[in-house]
Amino acid sequence: MTASRNLRIAVLGVGMMGADHVTRITSTISGARVAVVNDYVVEKAARLAATIPNCRVVEDPFDAIADPDVDAVLLASPGPAHEKQLLACLEHGKPVMCEKPLTTDVATSLEVVTREAELGTKLIQVGFMRRFDPEYRQLAALLHSGQLGRPLLLHCIHRNLSVPPHFDSAMIVKDSLVHEVDVTRFLLNEEISSVQIITPRPNPRAPEGLRDPQIALFTTTSGMHVDVEVFVTTGVAYEVRTEVVGESGSAMIGLDVGLIRTSTPGIRSGRITRTFMERFGQAYDIELQRWVDAVRSGSRTGNYIDGPDAWDGYAAAAVCAAGVESLETGERVTVEMVQRSSIRSPRTTGN
Repeated sequence: MTASRNLRIAVLGVGMMGADHVTRITSTISGARVAVVNDYVVEKAARLAATIPNCRVVEDPFDAIADPDVDAVLLASPGPAHEKQLLACLEHGKPVMCEKPLTTDVATSLEVVTREAELGTKLIQVGFMRRFDPEYRQLAALLHSGQLGRPLLLHCIHRNLSVPPHFDSAMIVKDSLVHEVDVTRFLLNEEISSVQIITPRPNPRAPEGLRDPQIALFTTTSGMHVDVEVFVTTGVAYEVRTEVVGESGSAMIGLDVGLIRTSTPGIRSGRITRTFMERFGQAYDIELQRWVDAVRSGSRTGNYIDGPDAWDGYAAAAVCAAGVESLETGERVTVEMVQRSSIRSPRTTGN
């Protein structure tokens, strides 16, 4: 594509997340437009396409990927569809933003990483949006500056107001804890070597059989300790907090979302966001704009991503697989991953 023309994006999957991205690209992001939409519910895709100038429905996702009028692909389709759709993007040389998960299991995630490496160019960016959130980036910069000394502990909290009826105990690991997996790797810049899932007394308001809350304990390759509370049926709000404890001090993010007010008689109160879309809306905007900018300049720079890559998706899948095993056994489980050096890596990019 030429630098003067908008990036033409095909959005595969227009459920809640995909439709939100369509709106974002159409109304917020510069340098791109939605050219094609696809969904297994064709009528839903058609209703959305009718609201977007010069947008059309392509019923087959692989036809959408191959379409000569599509420059890049945004995958918001169900996780089980990702593997084949990602491989098709690689086959056609189409840059792709893939909402998590990369794929639904470790073996297929590794296959995607390997196939991309064979091309010698990174085309896959994975949608771990917290890396673009200003608070997380500020915390990462503080850590990397050395002002806290060497990090020793990481404490994370991830609470949801509620989850859909089909949500099961393993999905708490794969759909919710996965974000804290990536946060850990992003902030500490090392891999997670083991994971244990502990299930306290369950919330009586949780659906029958759902083991909620859960406590995850990570150990990193250098021996740092990370603990995560995941509680997805609080009935209160969406709360995400992260605290790093270092040799020379500590720092926390996630407390000052919205106005915090102190009043008599000594009451402190504020507004807590109710959904992840509200909490991380700015992060999604930044993430997508940076991806669009990277793809638009990719033919010149050879760099088509600006954020988490396929390896990050593979690493998250490996940790979550160990987490699901630990959920079933109660034991600490070693994370099984290949060495990154064993993959013939394409040109590297900064996150």
